[in-house]
Amino acid sequence: MLITPLSSPLSATVRVPGSKSLTNRALPIAALADGKTRLTNALFSDDSRYFARALQALGFDLTLDESAHEMLVTGLGGKIPASKAELFIGNAGTAARFLSAFLTLGHGEYILDGEPRMRERPIGDLVDALTQLGARVSPLSHRERAGGEGKLIAPPLLISSSGLPGGKTTLAGDISSQFLSALLMVAPYAQNPIEIELSTDLNSKPYVDMTLAIMQDFGVTVERDGYQYFKITPSFFFPISSYAIESDASAASYFFAAPALCGGTVRVENISRRSVQGDIAFLDVLEKMGCTIQETDNCLLVTGHSPLNGLDVDMRDIPDTAQTLAAIAPFADSPIRIRGIASARVKETDRVAATCTELARLGVKVEEHPDGMTIYPCSEFRPATIQTYNDHRMAMAFSLIGLRVPGVDIENPGCVSKTFPNFFDVLETLR
Repeated sequence: MLITPLSSPLSATVRVPGSKSLTNRALPIAALADGKTRLTNALFSDDSRYFARALQALGFDLTLDESAHEMLVTGLGGKIPASKAELFIGNAGTAARFLSAFLTLGHGEYILDGEPRMRERPIGDLVDALTQLGARVSPLSHRERAGGEGKLIAPPLLISSSGLPGGKTTLAGDISSQFLSALLMVAPYAQNPIEIELSTDLNSKPYVDMTLAIMQDFGVTVERDGYQYFKITPSFFFPISSYAIESDASAASYFFAAPALCGGTVRVENISRRSVQGDIAFLDVLEKMGCTIQETDNCLLVTGHSPLNGLDVDMRDIPDTAQTLAAIAPFADSPIRIRGIASARVKETDRVAATCTELARLGVKVEEHPDGMTIYPCSEFRPATIQTYNDHRMAMAFSLIGLRVPGVDIENPGCVSKTFPNFFDVLETLR
């Protein structure tokens, strides 16, 4: 898909889909509650559909209304109806992590599998933590890690369940915060209290804050000591007659960034700077680069100003917006150093390597580091077909460059269906 540059500064209003992170946390929590919960402004994308279909395959009653962006979930008070199921979750990392823990509450045998890339995404830290809690979770195949660093524990997984006993567990938090979120959400339904101690620093802390906030919305409060220790006693979630999902802050980041490239103002609806989504902090990065942010009536307005300032920024808490920043970085007046995103190497693709490769393809000088990259200002771009590596964020981020310079052609644009199926339609409304 060839992106046509814009001919004038922006003056547009957009609305992006519901949050993937919120939808994919509300789904399992609603299924654990005892009664009906209606999720409004829910995200309908490849990832959320995989999750919803998995719950349906487990015997849960879910009514999905895509036209109204609603999901009606009938929870069963911590019970999983099916005693046997084979679940395919594509490349939906959130679904893989959350369901691995969720299935330990059942009584039976379950197989969890996904696409070839999912079979390369490590889940060993979560498996170890669940095993310490008395669960029986084991990989069905063993593969060598890249670089020969021992065996890779990844899907397909066999979960042989008779309820989750509970107890104490130690968890590494430097690969994915989703491992901790997965444990937290199922812990109220364990047979005994669960205590979780982190053995490393935690990446993407705002996502754990989001999990705790949703759990509290559904009636469960977690005892904690910062991001190092968590204790959950047996409890239960309450159903909520109508639970509204905010617009997705990660998806909104592309439209926050567009005026930084093209000038003018973009108004993004149904999202607040007070959002529980960590990626709202991307606005802080844009402010440091010289953009102006205003908030009114649950909408955010971003205005771009020239020149854009270069900066050195640690994005370990908002790694999903690192590619967005990388796309606007060549237009800054000095280099931009992105740090702290080593975890992005085990996402849908190795996002650090892929981003550096595609920027270089466009003629941008970029240096790759183990935990990120340095991107230099560029005045002469080369036309290029951007490889997306079947990664939705590669397609969405690099399309921004095409709004400013000619010749940017996005290969496999359909990969945006993972989280934002109508992304290119919304992008066109900027015109």
